[in-house]
Amino acid sequence: MTRLAIIDSGGANIASLQFAVERLGIASDLTTDPQTLSRASHVILPGVGAAADCMARLRSAGIVDTIRGLTQPVLGICVGMQLLFESSEEGNVTCIGLLPGRVRRFANREGLPVPHMGWNQLELQRESALLEDISSGDYVYFVHSYAAPTSDVTVASASYGESFSAIVQHGNVYGAQFHPERSARVGSRLLQNFMRIS
Repeated sequence: MTRLAIIDSGGANIASLQFAVERLGIASDLTTDPQTLSRASHVILPGVGAAADCMARLRSAGIVDTIRGLTQPVLGICVGMQLLFESSEEGNVTCIGLLPGRVRRFANREGLPVPHMGWNQLELQRESALLEDISSGDYVYFVHSYAAPTSDVTVASASYGESFSAIVQHGNVYGAQFHPERSARVGSRLLQNFMRIS
């Protein structure tokens, strides 16, 4: 039976994420219990705020090693996606390390305020089960000051003065830098696609 576990990372967007998956007919458990996470068919790691604070909450809950050991599909959202990488410039924090690379702050550029906030277009880079019925040029909603550079794990990028990873995948680990719960049809489709991955 499909059962989604949403990691209670303390982010303010968790209620809206739960509502978004409920609209798709998906039941979810909001949890930091290692056994619940291990038994779930799919796991989402949301995150809002500073990477160091989010990592401190995960460490306090004692679930960093649990997350590292998950073999089912795992989806990080926004800061949750950033935490899946090895490290982040934000607070110079060591992260979970399921994806290679370091998350970096956007450079200061005239006319491009940081944080990057609002709708921006995806540019598909390679095939992924997450991208079914999602196309280059589709708009999604971002709110972030830090981003992962494009790399071998990038399946879709976006541009804000520089190209960055908007959607990533490596093995069973997936990530979306934007907020699916705030990204209308494309966001709903991405969540549906994720839940269909076995």
